[in-house]
Amino acid sequence: MRTAAFNQSAAAEARVEKVRTAFSDARAHKRRLTAIGLALFVVTFFVAADIGNLDPVKIWNGLPKLHEFIVRILPKLSWDTLAHDLNEWLFPFWFWMGLLVDTILIAFLASVLGTIGAGILCFAATRTLVESTAVYFFVRRLMEVARTVPELVYALIFVFCLGPGPLAGVLAIGIHTVGALGKLFSEVNENVDHGPLDGVRAAGGGWFQMIRLGVVPQVLPNFASYALLRFEINVRASSIIGFVGAGGLGQEIGTVIAFNEYESLSALFLIILVTVSTIDVICERIRHAVIRFEEGASPA
Repeated sequence: MRTAAFNQSAAAEARVEKVRTAFSDARAHKRRLTAIGLALFVVTFFVAADIGNLDPVKIWNGLPKLHEFIVRILPKLSWDTLAHDLNEWLFPFWFWMGLLVDTILIAFLASVLGTIGAGILCFAATRTLVESTAVYFFVRRLMEVARTVPELVYALIFVFCLGPGPLAGVLAIGIHTVGALGKLFSEVNENVDHGPLDGVRAAGGGWFQMIRLGVVPQVLPNFASYALLRFEINVRASSIIGFVGAGGLGQEIGTVIAFNEYESLSALFLIILVTVSTIDVICERIRHAVIRFEEGASPA
């Protein structure tokens, strides 16, 4: 009896020692991986800093010029002549408001068209929903091209083809939106519950019926949330691509920079800041409402 108990105790200690050894080896392996990753990060950072000419001395010497630029764009306001100074600063205010409306409408139309395009392509770009490798590969690469090229480059191309104007901006932002939202939508599709999909197949439904009845009801709230987020981004983008003649308020910014109207530049920056902040707050509240509706509609 004592021998059997001793053998059991020795076996238990051996198992415990084996677990301790395995744990120690795993921890040492994790430490080695962490050290290697940290070393690679440090090397990559310094290589990138060298390529990017990240010179602290140069940055420090350039700070006075930044202060000089800020001083030049700020309006000259005096309390005694405040009304006149504000009128001079914001003289073409209503003209700018018209351009601001154009900017928002460019972003809105591009967001709608981009969301529709992404919604059409994203299902064929989801590995778990499409059986054809060729179709999956082609759609994936198509969306990568759409989002890899910056909106500004697309705007230059369309301005050259179609001439200056809002249409170039709509197409430029819309194409980029298809690529960006298409990737996000396809990732949402990969996480759907496949139970409803199997039910549609069992009932004899085809691929399109499976998407319409099994996938879309599950992913629609997330699609709406991502689309609103993209609209915020597109408002900012539409303020930039105007520099190359794609319409909107950005085109006016390019004009005042060309004519060195620095005080007008600060007014335009303020208008864009207030507009983007307001749209961000509105879209954030809508997204939260969509999320709360999704949580309330989902079964407990």
